[in-house]
Amino acid sequence: MEVKVVRRVLDANETMAQENRQMFAEKGVFVFNLMSSPGSGKTTMLVETLKRLGSEIPTAVIVGDICTTNDADRLAQTGVEVVQINTDQFGGDCHLGAHVIRRACQDINLDAVDLLIVENVGNLVCPAEFDMGEDRRGVVLSVTEGEDKPLKYPLMFRVCDMAVLSKIDLLPYLDYDKDLAVKNINTVNPNIPVFCLSTRTGEGFEAWMEWLKNQVAAKNKS
Repeated sequence: MEVKVVRRVLDANETMAQENRQMFAEKGVFVFNLMSSPGSGKTTMLVETLKRLGSEIPTAVIVGDICTTNDADRLAQTGVEVVQINTDQFGGDCHLGAHVIRRACQDINLDAVDLLIVENVGNLVCPAEFDMGEDRRGVVLSVTEGEDKPLKYPLMFRVCDMAVLSKIDLLPYLDYDKDLAVKNINTVNPNIPVFCLSTRTGEGFEAWMEWLKNQVAAKNKS
């Protein structure tokens, strides 16, 4: 009985995700779901990304957190439209589901947006299991985490289309094997591009920005 309940929950999410995907396709919006553990630096990465995009690509952001609007407030300072989802009202869910994305989109003018970024709740487990109707998924791993994280949480890295190794400016001060971390990511997902970034120095941002812009352009042409 317990397994049937879980199955129904996942089936319902998948149905809503497909409806979301159709809606985004009709609107011509590229949707990018960014995931990571807490403290990986993904909000700071997104702030710097939005600054670099400027007005080149009309963008909106949906932010998922259990509590507070701290990340949403930081992202809103870049001038983009931001919608906050706090999952404490749903029992403190550790992920965003398709139904809450649909609800959040009611507060966004999708006709005026080419790129919708979803900053998921900080967690390397649950978010990987829930489709939201997005076009691409990304995961951020910081050099302050273990190199073995991709091996310990393989599903997250397996379902993603790109990965970021963040905070690389800290490498001189850490006993961290960057090459091993990248190797472990590629062991789980051999085809995934890995971008090594520093938001402090800007290193690696050019390649990441090029990837993102190409993804949005490809969606607009289809």
